[in-house]
Amino acid sequence: MTYSVKEMFYTLQGEGFHSGRPAVFCRFTGCNLWSGREQDRAKAVCSFCDTDFVGTDGQNGGKFKTAEDLATRIRSFWPNDSLGFVVFTGGEPGLQLDDALIKAMHKLNIECAVESNGTVALPDNLDWVCISPKGRSEVIIERCDELKLVYPQAEAPPERFDHIKSKYRFLSPINDWTEQSLYPAKQVSTRQCIDYCLANPKWSLSLQTHKIINID
Repeated sequence: MTYSVKEMFYTLQGEGFHSGRPAVFCRFTGCNLWSGREQDRAKAVCSFCDTDFVGTDGQNGGKFKTAEDLATRIRSFWPNDSLGFVVFTGGEPGLQLDDALIKAMHKLNIECAVESNGTVALPDNLDWVCISPKGRSEVIIERCDELKLVYPQAEAPPERFDHIKSKYRFLSPINDWTEQSLYPAKQVSTRQCIDYCLANPKWSLSLQTHKIINID
């Protein structure tokens, strides 16, 4: 299998349970909920995505012919020979992520996490699964380590996912793409997240700290 990667980089995880943890991010190209083209955004199932996942022209992006090739490249970003940590993201990483790649990563002493929309099957040998449901999409993953919901979404209220068995539940404020200035809209949705978490304490607030402290 050839893996198509938009970008890879070493940074701190900015949100969710592992916020602040050093991680290599591997962003796969492609998504099943939006083409990534602005002309298609309004009709997309996920219309608020703020990520470029089209093509392989990003930082350290490219095509990798084997799982071993990609695993070796990911390992090269880790600063020493200690246990490493990679977050597979997208787009939708489940479209490309497979058992072979996870096995190759484990052989190189790398823990594997995924951030998925939950609409496609994922390898069984992942170390950490984060599911982030989007809009009206059908989530087929019913058990995960972390459920992270962008909020508010009219078609994806938190109670819709009460059946999902998750160790941790986070609400993340939505970016309102209908506003020319995102900051006021972000303040409103952050307040909505706070209020919901206070009224439903099984949920916790997750902020994009990498944007707050201005790192990749």
